[in-house]
Amino acid sequence: MKISIITVCYNSDKTIEKTIKSVISQTYKNIEYIIVDGKSKDTTIDIIKNYESNISKWISEPDKGLYDAMNKGIKMATGDIVGILNSDDIFTDENVVENVANFHLQNKVEASIGNIIQFNEAGKTVRKYSAKNWSPEKLKIGFMPAHPAIFFNRELFDKYGVYHLDFTIGADYELITRFFLKHNITWKFSDITTTSMLIGGLSSSGLSSYRLISKEIKKALTRNNIPFNYAKVKLRGFWKIVGFLNKA
Repeated sequence: MKISIITVCYNSDKTIEKTIKSVISQTYKNIEYIIVDGKSKDTTIDIIKNYESNISKWISEPDKGLYDAMNKGIKMATGDIVGILNSDDIFTDENVVENVANFHLQNKVEASIGNIIQFNEAGKTVRKYSAKNWSPEKLKIGFMPAHPAIFFNRELFDKYGVYHLDFTIGADYELITRFFLKHNITWKFSDITTTSMLIGGLSSSGLSSYRLISKEIKKALTRNNIPFNYAKVKLRGFWKIVGFLNKA
């Protein structure tokens, strides 16, 4: 089983070397590693070239943003399974890809969902985000599993499409909604902690971001003809707090 790992980057010279090293140190050897760079202006390309012998394919050209770059990587991929590793994230250990491959071989599902760890710029772990209690129904109130912890059968992108570029920060949510709710793909929780993520990002900062993603959740659910209550979507922060208190 070949697994394609896609890293998209732009001006990532402060972090991408750790990302690359976390891929090339994996015990699983049948990895197709693809890097899609958005024509970086810092030393990102120099770092990529230093590891060129360990990278299956890479390109550096202007793009229309993060999701366009992901789509380019998916188009380049030839693996059975596809995973995304962002340029400021790392795999939690050297056995992650092997564990994911074994899980897919044993379970014959179209997607697996695991856990992530979030860390701050000081390197301190601040949160473990588990998908143990997640189900596709929770997409209807805006809850999705951590995107980097999902590994998809590549053929799903051929059958159901890639990331839609008319979303600003919610294209991953829309794709997950399309796959899991509209097309009812087969999936299973793996309980593999796949990725250590630097906290922050496009969809995790500020009230304006919260409002934007709420609108994009509504847009995604409407586009895929999924019935939902928009008031519950807007109150998803409250549901998160309630869920936290219930676990305490």
